[in-house]
Amino acid sequence: MTSYFCPCPRGMEAALAEEIAEIAQQHSSTLKVHNQVPGGVHCSGTLVDSYRINLHSRIASRVLMRMGQRSYSTENDIYDLVLEQPWEDWFGVDHTIRVDVTAVKSPLRSLEFTTLKIKDAICDRFRDQFNKRPSVDTREPDMRIVGFLDQRNFIIYLDTSGEALFKRGWREETGDAPLRENLAAGMLRVAGWKPGTPLFDPMCGSGTILIEAAQMVQGIPAGARRRFAFEKFADFDRDAWQEMKAAIKANPLPTEPTIFGSDISGDMVEMTRHNLKIAGILFDVPLKQIEAQHVSPPVDGPGILLTNPPYGERIGVRGDSTMAPDDMAASFYSALGTTLKQRFAGWTVFLFTADLSLPKLLRLKEARKTPFFNGALECRLFRFDMVAGYNRREEAKPKAASE
Repeated sequence: MTSYFCPCPRGMEAALAEEIAEIAQQHSSTLKVHNQVPGGVHCSGTLVDSYRINLHSRIASRVLMRMGQRSYSTENDIYDLVLEQPWEDWFGVDHTIRVDVTAVKSPLRSLEFTTLKIKDAICDRFRDQFNKRPSVDTREPDMRIVGFLDQRNFIIYLDTSGEALFKRGWREETGDAPLRENLAAGMLRVAGWKPGTPLFDPMCGSGTILIEAAQMVQGIPAGARRRFAFEKFADFDRDAWQEMKAAIKANPLPTEPTIFGSDISGDMVEMTRHNLKIAGILFDVPLKQIEAQHVSPPVDGPGILLTNPPYGERIGVRGDSTMAPDDMAASFYSALGTTLKQRFAGWTVFLFTADLSLPKLLRLKEARKTPFFNGALECRLFRFDMVAGYNRREEAKPKAASE
């Protein structure tokens, strides 16, 4: 069995472990989930299991195959471990490479120098055997090699994914500050959304949340529309890969819409419509151009509202340019909070934001807040349970107190 590490957005580790366990249950008797660590999940399986995770995982950022591990004290120890690995069994001297290194509390002074030593070790091994070395391509390499250092140990990985897995292959254009696809998928899982449950994103931007959900409804795997680094491996099992893709079964298309979106920007609505088409969605996802504070539930009965509201400069497109940004945000969220209380009784509302004061601006008390990182940006997924009569509770308080 081969050991793998699947990095993911910080905060999504439990969701990813659950997802990989589901992939194993549905598709593989050899894939095993091990421990979660900050920033990812360790698992193990066959080489073909790495194909499965790449194809089906909506939350992982990459699937990294562990080549070697050792304690170290200097860069030379790292060089020696990398030099020992049989890189030529995996790719050829004509493939381009890129090396990335991450570290947590490493005593080494320069990650750049460490990265250079890893590259030198790989190139030296090829030069020793073939009198030729692979070229470096930092933009579109054939093979990515990843080093990880903590205080005492060094692990060297070969990336089976290639481009990051959140790049699903459908996105041609984005709006302002697009949400990464794997973050959107992770939020859908954390929110407890399942196909068939009404879902509404009233600030849909370029449609990332809606498209992730729609692909799940239709049964389109996250990696169905892209290529992977493992397809260039020397021992790539093309038959197993073709069989895996041929086994994908589309779900019956829904007869009634359950996924809905809106945005203040007509351009964003059109972009979402275009992106849904490129992503292969064959059923109706109703979209409207409307300000978020004026929306109404798109269905009778309860559902899940999940959105990534604008913050910072992005709030500027929402209102009066003569208002100061803070006043504009306060006015916008106050109106949105009123709309949620008055119109969305019975709904569960999830707002993903870097603005940790959001509940105060909405004048709502969160039922739960889950910390996540959007890149380096610390965010929260706030959950609000919009119970019936929410808007009348404030009026009832003085009366209750006087009794």
